[in-house]
Amino acid sequence: MKIIKITENSGIPKYKQIVGSIEDAIVKRMLKKGDKLPSLNSIKHQHALSRDTVLTAFNELKTRGIVQSIVGKGYYVISEDIAVSQKIFLLFDEFNSFKEDLYNSFLAGLGASVQVDIFFHHFNLEVFNKLINDNVGDYSYYVIMPANLKGAETVIKRLPNDKVYILDQMSSELMEYPSIYQNFKKDIYEGLLAGHKQIKNYKKAILLYDKERQPLGILEGFNLFCNNYAIQNEVIETLSNRVLSKGELYILLDDKNLIRIIKRTKEQNFKLVKDLGIISYNDTLLKEVVEGGVTTISTDFTIMGERLAKMILNKEFAQVENPNSLIIRKSL
Repeated sequence: MKIIKITENSGIPKYKQIVGSIEDAIVKRMLKKGDKLPSLNSIKHQHALSRDTVLTAFNELKTRGIVQSIVGKGYYVISEDIAVSQKIFLLFDEFNSFKEDLYNSFLAGLGASVQVDIFFHHFNLEVFNKLINDNVGDYSYYVIMPANLKGAETVIKRLPNDKVYILDQMSSELMEYPSIYQNFKKDIYEGLLAGHKQIKNYKKAILLYDKERQPLGILEGFNLFCNNYAIQNEVIETLSNRVLSKGELYILLDDKNLIRIIKRTKEQNFKLVKDLGIISYNDTLLKEVVEGGVTTISTDFTIMGERLAKMILNKEFAQVENPNSLIIRKSL
């Protein structure tokens, strides 16, 4: 069974002819999932090709998720979906409702011919390291959300430099890569400034901040705003054992603590706005309706996903700051 067909002087690069031959063999059921491809050396010798030409063809099929290499054994068909033109490794820190918006807009922007495999590191450097090491060379592009993991840049350097995109949090160590990111220090500062008229009606602004998970820029922007506008403030790590006091304004960076605050407000018979204010980070549909609407400082995750897809499809090197705004609702 002759699978690889090479035509001299066809105008089509020979590595592309190898790719096309294997795709054609899959369509005609000459090759099925689990089948072994002809060896690199056999194709090389039979068609008088260079090793690099054959390897380039196999690597293209590999990054599209059609074949897999097994050390010491060769290359095997792992997918019969030859319509996949690119395969993207997407590494999130965690999954939540606003990142679902980002993910869905990213998929829609890429189109049906691009396969996206999503992974999560949960702010764990060991998991981050393993996921990247296990997938080096297997994808067309790598979209990485490094969060604030110390040493993430060293791990990312193991990936092909021209195939990496950074998402959401940037640092000076990652400036060599294209990115779409949030400017957390500027965004929270400008968001709080836009709500200054309402914020100054409260006795104290309280930021609930987890240094292990949340961007340093948020803390810096909060402190800068409070210092510049003489706002009495406090930064706390947890709500455990905390009793709410009238006149407090809470800036909450995750949805679990938003629910906890709302629950405690009811338990202490406080009224939102009158007795206690809330600003939440990252807008969702739920925040539009819960308690008549929760004020948020938020980037547009749909725009972020759409812009990222365009950057990848156009092979564009850019570092794009995603827009952010304060949305005032009934909790402030």
